[in-house]
Amino acid sequence: MIPLLPTPIDEWPLHSEVRILVKRDDQTHPHVSGNKWRKLKYNLEAARNAGKTGLLTFGGAFSNHLSATAAAGQLLGWKTLGFVRGERHLPLNPTLSFAHSCGMEIRYLDRTTYRARCKGKDLENWESDFWILPEGGSNTLALNGCAELATECFDQLSQWPDYVCVAAGTGATAAGLVTGLPEQTQLLAFPVLKGDFMGQEIQNFLDQAGQSGRKNWQAIPDYHFGGYAKFNSDLIDFINQTKTLYGIPLDPVYTGKLFFGVADLLKKGFFPAGSTVLVIHTGGLQGIAGFKERFANLLT
Repeated sequence: MIPLLPTPIDEWPLHSEVRILVKRDDQTHPHVSGNKWRKLKYNLEAARNAGKTGLLTFGGAFSNHLSATAAAGQLLGWKTLGFVRGERHLPLNPTLSFAHSCGMEIRYLDRTTYRARCKGKDLENWESDFWILPEGGSNTLALNGCAELATECFDQLSQWPDYVCVAAGTGATAAGLVTGLPEQTQLLAFPVLKGDFMGQEIQNFLDQAGQSGRKNWQAIPDYHFGGYAKFNSDLIDFINQTKTLYGIPLDPVYTGKLFFGVADLLKKGFFPAGSTVLVIHTGGLQGIAGFKERFANLLT
């Protein structure tokens, strides 16, 4: 499983006085892209060192993490087992169909059982063979891979940007980036879920990583569009225009909200003139097929 590294950094010419760059981590790997590659890297290494022969993980029916884990398992010749929140529906959606084609065994759980399994209950039957990945692949090992993403950007740019912006689902990617950034670079995390808990989630990961004192970050909670996988016409129009004008494909769950938020902050004068802003494209494009299946005519 060989990734394309370093992934390119492109210009996003939105403003004459603020330099906007895009780290195209969506190009890491055709099926294990973006932050999923970064978060899996050290987990896979640890699994191999522990003598495991499979990967066990959790996710919703359109989970980027489930898809990436299934692909990684197939490429490595490992077994994969995915616990999916909700009931089975046929035909399988594009995400689960791909996971199944990679050899992933899929087991469906009601929400109560799913939450219990995510907390480690009743996993004894699998622990001897399977490396257990949390939902989203988010643990301290994942943070190490995301920290490397920060230093990779520095190596390419030969300087640190003033701001790094990233979408936040569990907060692990944001926390990992913080641990790899110097104090003078501000990390802006754009939660894709409704609520004010993301800041605490990021702080929890930083605490686990021994980086409790890091203050060069903040959550920007204003661009979730109503909650996870929620959207409106403004977001869809923005995604379509960004692809048409700049050749940057975005998904409506994660990266679309991030890029919309960055563009809106730019209009509001949030970023000082002369500053450099690096936007991390974390991939997740596999989810577009499922979105188009449900909402055929919205995304171009």
